[in-house]
Amino acid sequence: MSVNEEQVLAALRAVQDPDLHKDIVSLGFVKNVRIDGGEVDFTIELTTPACPVKDDLKAQAEDVVSALAGVTAARAKMTANVSTRGGFGRQAIPGIRNIVAVGAGKGGVGKTTTSVNLAIGLAQKGARVGLLDGDVYGPNVPQMLGLREAPQIAGEKGILPPEVFGIKVISMGMLVPPDQPIIWRGPMLHGAVQQFMNDVVWGELDYLVVDLPPGTGDVALSMAQSVPMAGAVVVTTPQGVAVSDVRKAVGMFRQLNIPVLGVIENMSYFVCSHCSERTEIFGSGGGRRMADDLGIPFLGEVPIDIRVRSGGDEGQPIVDAAPDAPAAKAFLDLSSRVAAQVSIQNTRVLKVVETP
Repeated sequence: MSVNEEQVLAALRAVQDPDLHKDIVSLGFVKNVRIDGGEVDFTIELTTPACPVKDDLKAQAEDVVSALAGVTAARAKMTANVSTRGGFGRQAIPGIRNIVAVGAGKGGVGKTTTSVNLAIGLAQKGARVGLLDGDVYGPNVPQMLGLREAPQIAGEKGILPPEVFGIKVISMGMLVPPDQPIIWRGPMLHGAVQQFMNDVVWGELDYLVVDLPPGTGDVALSMAQSVPMAGAVVVTTPQGVAVSDVRKAVGMFRQLNIPVLGVIENMSYFVCSHCSERTEIFGSGGGRRMADDLGIPFLGEVPIDIRVRSGGDEGQPIVDAAPDAPAAKAFLDLSSRVAAQVSIQNTRVLKVVETP
């Protein structure tokens, strides 16, 4: 007795997406079911190639179909079509599906390091990624990526961003001499942000990661007023002063109606390479407690690693230079969690739009 498509879909309804809290059939993930005798092939199209449970979903789907009477082989092909919020009254950037801001309440917590490694992590997982250095006064992204070339000009207004480590990048640091200070007032900052958003030829991107300047200032406000944001990630260190400042950043994003995707605690602890003893240099648990207090996701911790600092200085981000390092694995895991939170937010917006 051979199996039919209805039986296959019924079996696949037992496979739940743990983030979206629905089965993969109801979510529309299952496509192209093909049956040849006892062999069943089908596609699972996820909302992001960086899905943190992709392998689990594949294994579960193949298991439940294999268990059907008459099935001799079940093969799931995993693909992705990245979801997006849409415009919702503000001018979307053509080709860019999701804009994700990375912010912090204060400087020195590793916000730019986090932005760079998250962007590369998303690209390593198969996403099309751009990185916009929104810190106009202190543009450190080019140094952290080892970028020395200026962007090329395409046509009358278009700016072609250089590509490195699989991501497209633009920064004010590429456009001015390294030692030249940028002394601008608010309207000039707004103009720079507008140009980076609208005049750069980004092409098709699943995620544009924006490294915001520290604090709560003009750049974040300008972006919120200009383009639809998928959400914001806030970076902190464990100690109380940093956590207190990050609360202000969360408050700013909420006032601007930008969803807060979660908190990343950087420099959480140090593990001695000789004795493996864990030392919490800056205290412990501040980021998680703050996330719990504010009702936002705690995305995870990144340990202290000298290779993070040296890689930033030398233009070799740790996720590429030392992928087996605990900090690199943490950043890679965080990129999946950020992508998952974007999908969750997009699904919530879709539900609101569809509600009569």
